[in-house]
This record gives sequence, structure tokens and C-alpha cells, in this order.
Amino acid sequence: MKKFGKILCAILGICFAFSMACACDTDKKGGSAITLVVWAPTEDMAFAKSVANDFQTANPDKKFKFQWAEQSEKDAATKLLNDVENGADVFSFANDQLNRLIVGDGIAQIAGSRLERMKAANTVDSIDAATVTVKGEDKTFAYPYTDNTFFLYYNKSVFNETDIQTLDGILAKCDAEHQFAYPINDGWYGTAFFFGKELGYEVTYSDKLAETKVTIDFGNEVGLNVAKSMFKYVQNPGFKGDSDDSKITAGFNSGSVVAGVTGIWNKSKIQEYLGDNFGVAKLPTYTYYDANNTSEQVQLVSFAGYKLLGVRKGAPVEAYDFAEFYTNKQNQLKHFEARGFLPTNKEAQTDSRIVADDCAKAIAAQLQHSKTQKGVPTAIYSAWEGVGNNMINNKAGTFDAEQQMAAFIKAVAKE
Repeated sequence: MKKFGKILCAILGICFAFSMACACDTDKKGGSAITLVVWAPTEDMAFAKSVANDFQTANPDKKFKFQWAEQSEKDAATKLLNDVENGADVFSFANDQLNRLIVGDGIAQIAGSRLERMKAANTVDSIDAATVTVKGEDKTFAYPYTDNTFFLYYNKSVFNETDIQTLDGILAKCDAEHQFAYPINDGWYGTAFFFGKELGYEVTYSDKLAETKVTIDFGNEVGLNVAKSMFKYVQNPGFKGDSDDSKITAGFNSGSVVAGVTGIWNKSKIQEYLGDNFGVAKLPTYTYYDANNTSEQVQLVSFAGYKLLGVRKGAPVEAYDFAEFYTNKQNQLKHFEARGFLPTNKEAQTDSRIVADDCAKAIAAQLQHSKTQKGVPTAIYSAWEGVGNNMINNKAGTFDAEQQMAAFIKAVAKE
């Protein structure tokens, strides 16, 4: 029996050693490599890989193996929470997904000296976007690196500075072949019309950040009038409501889109397509009609949030190092050069290239007319998609605002 025990122990020892060897990646020199799984949007992949190369150079005592996957920021939380254990170690996402990631136990907290460095380097608002109050205590969960709002791009050969002040002024110079693009079926953009009339929502959370109550007033008389006013625009041949990012950039390239609303992430492409005619500004006003058909000009009010870099809960410590490196001053400036992303790093914001940037000026102007993208009802985006698509699909006919908004409120509100 003793002999059998020794043999069994030997076999188990060999199996354990083999399993440990298999758990590590091995480079050409035979040393173990640290694997980091990174998700980034398609448009950011080249930049992210260049940062990874710089990170390896900055850490010569370690060997890294990066595994890459293209993943849009708006769906990052949904994707990660489907399988946290096998998800990305480092991933980019919009800050309004933070509560879901915390509830799903998918994101790690940033604390200690890392948090102190982050707070010292970045703006107060960007840190606040990455911070949530959990059981009465403020906790920070990700690294900010750029703002996340939207504004107006336009062709200077078509519009002057007076035209772009109002949506009606823009559409006066548009037609079916030369359109104004606005993603009316995307809740992130569609809500701007309602926010302009000071409509909103309120969300109550449990100690575990689950939504316990959601109230929203988009379905009141003013909200119905907003929806009806929006439909008037959708019916205009010059208004392109089914405008995702690919259609907007392609439209500027072909000339079928002469003005459009999107974010900083599309700056490089649109600037390339428009050349000297590249123009940007805050969002225009739109015409709101009340029940008596009396009109007034209302400023479109955008969401104002931030793009964040998160670390998966349970990721290796080097994932935190990479996220901090990815979002440092130098890389935020490189991100600006590569994609036009404006930095949250306070020192980077004073760089002459940032100060002189037209998009930076447009965003600063739009932020004066914005709503903080925090505490957003979970269902608001998917619920609005149905309303927006109904407008688009029925633009040649009628739009039942009462029915559509009632269904929207039912999907979003919680008692």
C-alpha cells in the first residue's frame, strides 16, 4: 500500500505539473508569457495594438501575449456578462453601462494608489462618470479616457453659420439626394428632443444597484407633442432618420449626406471626406409644436458621458497596469491624433493641439446643453428603438404618438 501511495503521488505530481505548464503560454525563448484578452471597437483596433506594443517595450522584464477581439462599446456590458469568466480582461465601454457591470460582478474596482493617480490626472467629471455609490460608499470602477457626446458635422460649401443654428435652416438646404443624417431610432440620440423640453426620468436603486423604481415623463402632453414634432422632421425628404455610423460616414463620402449628427469617433473619416469644407458645431435647435400648433425653437440637449476602460473582475494584476498605461497622458494625446478623441487627462487638455481643435470647441459648446449620462433607465434605449423605427417605417403615412409613447413608457417605467 505504501508503494502504491508513492506511485499515486508521483502520478498526481506529474499531472499537476503538466496542467500548470499548459496554463501558461510560452514564447519562443521558452519563458512563460502573461496572456491579456483585450476588447476594442473595430475603429480602435490599430491604436490599441500600438499601445500594446509600447506597453511591452515599457515592461521588458515581462512577456505579454495579447488576444484581441473587436467589440463595440455600446454592447460591451451585454457581451461580458454573458460569460464573465471567459470575457475580456480589459475592455472599453460607455459609462452608462457601469451599474450593469457592477451588478453582474463583471468589473473590478480601482482603489489605492492606482485610484489616487487616476484622480490626480483626470478631470473631476470624468472620474465621477466612473464612480458609483454602493451602500453609501463611493467606489470607482474604470479608467476614463475621452468624453462621449454628440454634435453637428456639416459641409461648409452647403451651409453658412446661420443655417446651422436651426434644424429648419439645415433642412432648407437639403433634399432627398443631399440629406441631414440623424439616428432617430437610436435612443441615445432620440432622447435629445425630449431633454430639450426639460423632460426626464428618475431611477431608484437597491443597495445592490438593481433598479427598484423608474419614473419617466416622456408620455405626458409635452412628451407627446415632442414625438409628433419629431415625426414632422422624419417626414421631410431631406431628413435621414435611419442613420447609423456607417451610413453617416459613407454619406459624407459620397455627398448624399451634407450634415449629420454623431460623435468624435467619426471625426477622422468625415474630416478626410470633407477636406477644407469640414465644419462642426453644437447641435441645432428644433421646432416644437404644442397642441394648438404654436411653435417655439428648442435646443437639442445631448447625453454627456464618458468612454471608460474597465478591467474584468478576476483578471491578472497586469490588466490593471495595461488599462492605466492605455489611458495615461501620452496615450490620450496619441488617441487624439489617431481618432480625434479629446482627452480627460488635465495636462493633455492644455496641449496646443487640443486647445485649437474645432471639435473640442464644438463639444465644449454642446456640453452647455447636455444631460449627464448617469442613472439612465436600463430599458430606455431598446424601448426607444421601436418608437423611432415606427416613425421611419410610417413616414409616408401616420404616426400614432399616443400608442407608441404608451408602449415606450410601459417598457421603461417600473413601480
